[in-house]
Parts: sequence; C-alpha cells; structure tokens
Amino acid sequence: MEERNQIKSRVILHADVNNFFASVECAIHPEYKNKPVAVTGNPNKRTGIILAKNEEAKKFNIKTGQVIGEAKALCPDLICLPPHYEVYEEISHELHSIYLEYTNFVEPLGLDECWLDVTGCEKYLNKTGKEIADELRNRIKKDFGFTISVGVSFSKIFAKLGSDLRKPDFTTEIPFENFKDLTYFLPLNSIIGIGPRLEKKFGAIDVKTIGDFVKLDDSFLDYMMGINGTNLKQDLLGERIIPVLDYYKLPPPKSIGNGTTTIKDISSRKDLEKVIYFLSQKISSRMLRHKVLGSTISVRLKSSTLKSVASSTKIRSTNSVKDIAENAMRLCDKLYKYNYPLRAVRVKMSSLSSASIIQLSMFDIPKKDYSEVMESINKRYGKIFLASDKASFINTAPHPQES
Repeated sequence: MEERNQIKSRVILHADVNNFFASVECAIHPEYKNKPVAVTGNPNKRTGIILAKNEEAKKFNIKTGQVIGEAKALCPDLICLPPHYEVYEEISHELHSIYLEYTNFVEPLGLDECWLDVTGCEKYLNKTGKEIADELRNRIKKDFGFTISVGVSFSKIFAKLGSDLRKPDFTTEIPFENFKDLTYFLPLNSIIGIGPRLEKKFGAIDVKTIGDFVKLDDSFLDYMMGINGTNLKQDLLGERIIPVLDYYKLPPPKSIGNGTTTIKDISSRKDLEKVIYFLSQKISSRMLRHKVLGSTISVRLKSSTLKSVASSTKIRSTNSVKDIAENAMRLCDKLYKYNYPLRAVRVKMSSLSSASIIQLSMFDIPKKDYSEVMESINKRYGKIFLASDKASFINTAPHPQES
C-alpha cells in the first residue's frame, strides 16, 4: 500500500519540442513562419532525404526519410534547409537550463525530449504539475519562438505517452486515478518500447492495444520479450517506480562517434586523412564537453559500391584530436589499400571513462594537449579545421546517425 501511495503521489513531466530541427530553423529564420519547411540533406552530397519537417509541411503528407524529390512533388513550395546539429545541441542545453530551474531531476531523451520529476516542487512553487507544464510551454514559446508539448503523469511511461497524444503546444494529463480509462484503448505502438517489429509480432496474435497487452500472462511475455516484457507490463499497470535521473549525475555516453558521406568519391590517403582529422575534431569536441576519455577506437569505411569494411583497436585513453586522428589513420591503412573509391567514413571512440582519471606511463613526459585550446577558439571564433585546408568533398553537416 505504501509503495502504491508513493507511485500515486509522483508528479512526472515529459517535455517534447515539437518538430525540433525544423522549429529551430524557423525560429532562426522568422521569414519562414507559416511556410512549409523541411530540414534535409543535400542531394549533391548524396544525403538528399527529409530529416525533419514543420507542421505546415506535414499538411502535405511529407514524411521523415522521404527523398527530397518526392517531397517536392507533394509540395513544390517546400523550403529545404541544411541541418545545423551544433545549433540544435546548444539550444538543447539551453532548454535543460530552464528545466533545471524547477528540479535537478531532469533526464534527457535525445536532444529534444526530457523527463522532469517535480514531485514536491509543486508545493514549493505553489503550482500543480499541469501549471508547471503550462508555464514551461509559455516560457519556451516566448524565449525561443517554438513550442513544446508536455505530458503530466505519475510515471515516466505515461508522461511520455501524454506528450505524444496531443501536439503541438499542448499539456496532457494522465492522472493515476483514471489512467487505464484514458490509455488502455490506445494502440500498442503508442508506448515507448514497442517498435514496428514487436507491434507486428503482437498484432499477429490479436494483441493490438495497451489493454490487450496487460492481460497477457507473465510467462508468455517473458517468452516474447524477456524481462523487458514483464517490466513493461508492470509499468503499464502502474506498479513500478522508475526514477528520473539526477541531471548532475547522469552517466557518460557509452560511445561518441561521427561520420560523413562525402560529396565526391575519395581514394587517396591525403584526402582520407583530411576527412579523418575533420571527424576527429568533432569527436574530440564532444568528448571534452562530456569530460570523458576513450580507449577503443573504431573506423568504418564504405565504398562507392556500398561495400563496408570496419576495424577497431585498443589505445591509451585519450580525447586528443591528434591521438584520435593518428590512430584512426593507422586503422585505415590496415583496412584500405587506396585502390577503390570511398563514399562514407565513420570514426567512433568507445570504452569511455571520466577524464579526471588518467593512467600515465612512468616514461611519459606530461605535455599540454591543444584540443581544449582549439575547442575554446572554435567556440569563440568559429570552426578551425586542423587539416592544412578543408577538402572540398567534406560534408560539413554532421551525419544524421552520429552517436
């Protein structure tokens, strides 16, 4: 009974920026207000698909992942803009700063979504969970020029469901008292954790709604999904507490990588090295921001015929641009004989650890790495590429699949 009362009294918010990438672009370019806008790759750079779109573009049935030409056929006036991932990341951090004014229990889900546990804060702020959500919506609309949708509930899963139910710019409450009536009739794929593959598997046995799912026997769910199945059932029955993580104690990412699809094929070592240094600078920048070191480096190369080769190796823990690039090039030299054209390159650092813990060799002479200095200069004056000149074939927009 005590645990049930604890669950019932929780106040969890899930804030989700509506059409994040496209909304940011429209806020930067107010002249595009009320016009169909999509954030896209560049057809000349072989990444010509829709990455995001605004509400006006949605009216034309434009879909994420759609080829630009198909989208233009549906909406000839569609405004296509390149992505600016670093801007999106910066704005994401600014949004986090606002959320942290209300609670330190702020857990990001990607760049554009966050859970907030404001349990107890409502009394201190003299506001209900819904009033806090409405205040956040109004603040962000005024300060950033775009909107968020917010779900308010007693658990993370139902708060997330609430923010998904009504968009854009809406607050949806799913209280403990009647959450079953409000949600059990909804399609099973409405909830986080059920993707197309599981939806198809459960649909084959006529399990199509949330209500159908919670009626299933635990042993059958364990067979279908393992422990995740019975845990999800508990969540949907309102019987399990999953805490919102403390923002200041969030675990570091498991890996940090960047890739690019080149504008034109590359086949010389000199050209590949320029791409590797470009990616290594971006990876180092993110590692410095997260204050982590990596001791495993991976490289993946894709040919113009879409054949891929990949390799990884252990290295001394580092977040240095020079170390990342030099080790990546050693892998490239082993993988690739420069005898056929490449069209895509990816570098990733993993086995991450805190940058405050560094194991030095007794033979090493400590020296100051220039990566932090370069990052400071880049932030102040714009990007400075470490290669002697930026190769004309590099796609400077980060790859959409960067991890």
